Amino acid sequence: MKYDTAFRERAVRLLQERRMEFQEEFLAASVRQVAGVMGMSVVSLRGWLRASVPGLPGAVSVDLASENRRLKRELVEAKRTNEILRSAAS
Repeated sequence: MKYDTAFRERAVRLLQERRMEFQEEFLAASVRQVAGVMGMSVVSLRGWLRASVPGLPGAVSVDLASENRRLKRELVEAKRTNEILRSAAS
């Protein structure tokens, strides 16, 4: 299931607020609870949290990730066009 940026940001913000409010020592408990409330998978929320904190391994901003997807699509299209031009030139 695809979630929009606003939903992702709200879920991460909720998780961070919950951890600060209850000063929870264990991240897993907070992630499970927020994921349950939001109706989403624990894995997705954990990944979004990592992506939202600069300096963590795997941290990539949502904008950077979408830019990478766009560039990958452009690359696939350019390769396809090159292949068509090569076959037409033969």
